[in-house]
Amino acid sequence: MNARRTRRTAWVSALIVPAMFVAGCGGGADDPDPAPTTPAGGQTSAPAEGGETTAPEAGGESSPVEITLAHSYNETQPQHQCGAAVIKEEAEAAGVGLTIEIFPSSQLGGDADRIASVASGDIDMDIQGASALGAVYAPISVLDAAYAFDGPEHLSAFMASDEAKPFIDGFAEEAGVYTLGAWSAGARQFTANDPIRSPEDLQGQRIRFPGSPQFLMNARALGATATEVAYEELYLALQNGTVDGQENPITNIKAQNLPEVQDYMSMTSHQLNTNLIIMSSMWNDLSAEQQEALSAAVDSAVQRVTECVAEEEQTTIDEWKEAGLIEIIEDVDVDAFREQAVSYLEGEFTGESLEAFQAIRATAP
Repeated sequence: MNARRTRRTAWVSALIVPAMFVAGCGGGADDPDPAPTTPAGGQTSAPAEGGETTAPEAGGESSPVEITLAHSYNETQPQHQCGAAVIKEEAEAAGVGLTIEIFPSSQLGGDADRIASVASGDIDMDIQGASALGAVYAPISVLDAAYAFDGPEHLSAFMASDEAKPFIDGFAEEAGVYTLGAWSAGARQFTANDPIRSPEDLQGQRIRFPGSPQFLMNARALGATATEVAYEELYLALQNGTVDGQENPITNIKAQNLPEVQDYMSMTSHQLNTNLIIMSSMWNDLSAEQQEALSAAVDSAVQRVTECVAEEEQTTIDEWKEAGLIEIIEDVDVDAFREQAVSYLEGEFTGESLEAFQAIRATAP
């Protein structure tokens, strides 16, 4: 048994007991926003017996297959409406015997439980943030690094490139799951009661960040003093002055009604939220036409989520401007933020994580 497979057995074993009891349970990610397109070269990576990767066999008549698709987002968010729902609709419409049942809002458990359940085959498909998956394979969390990507197009270009393949394959071998695709769920922006136009403006401000290692590393890279506050307590913490500001995608800022307790939103776009669509070894049980139909459905969802997020963000900004709810700071020195963050992260990352970050930056337009 190779080292990676031994580690995979260890982390699945550590999580498998709580995962057995996730059905019907609540809970969810710290931020329900939180991690690209189809895997590098358009090939789905997956582990075979013994830790090697192999392509599933083609041929054979399709038999009816029921698939469970879980995620932590609520049914009003783009990840559900334009992502999971599109995967279900298009895969079932292909007429190849696929039926997909969606379990949103962490109904099948929190992120860690669901990762273990996909690896063990108790959940068939899941939508996970890159930072959450980093607990299994650290280089994947680099997809959530500050200024790793210049925008959704850069993310798509990287995931379709040869540079992405070692990390997608490494994740497949380590986690024991397939990556069917990924999308950008929007960029994160700062809100505060003072404008944030440059890294210097963050000095002395207590900024709430999620508590994952990659998010906290991002805070240091950007020059912020990170304060950990539960997502559900964020509004009250801002209202009471426990923290001075926070960072989230616009969809979350709207969902939490943060313009009621913050004066400015600064368009730093310092991090893309990346979601990966992962699948258990059930992939091997699908016929070639079912695999093709499911992959095509995921591709459609990747494009649709990106479009939905952009449309929703622009509509929200227009509404806020018209109502004067929050002042939008657009003259942000993004170059200064990016240069500082990239320099810091290149000195902080090591090993495969550094290789992943450098590969991402090398594919920038």
